[in-house]
Amino acid sequence: MTVSFIALGSNLAEPIGQIRTAFEQLHEWPGIVVQGCSSLYRTSPVGYCDQPDFINACAQIETGLSPHDLLDALQRIEQIHGRERGILNGPRTLDLDILLYGDRILADERLTIPHPRMHERAFVLVPLADMDMGILIPGHGYVAQLLEKVDQSGVERIKGT
Repeated sequence: MTVSFIALGSNLAEPIGQIRTAFEQLHEWPGIVVQGCSSLYRTSPVGYCDQPDFINACAQIETGLSPHDLLDALQRIEQIHGRERGILNGPRTLDLDILLYGDRILADERLTIPHPRMHERAFVLVPLADMDMGILIPGHGYVAQLLEKVDQSGVERIKGT
């Protein structure tokens, strides 16, 4: 079993419900054992800004799935939620990304681990820090150190989550 971290994001069709349902689906998916989940955060869009705020979170899992099989599982869950790929960084019902897969470094035509730019994005680092400030992002440093370098002003914890 390999410890992996998954980012969850949504800004369409009741985003809080989308994220909560995705957490449940991760719990039920064969080969995935959810070890923990962050709080939910309301975040400002990055890149394409003419869209609603996002709800973001992270999950820590253990999995026996290979990185590519895990990607397939996450994309299947996205499809169940009606995910359509259109505008880069645009609105979406659900986005599930593999952030880390153990200490593996991988880059091929389908998958890059660690997830590109995760070390620069408060909407990823803040939920990760919620779970463990000591997470190491290979090639970039620890979450606690990286948080000091990013603007966190667009990230707000949703009370009660």
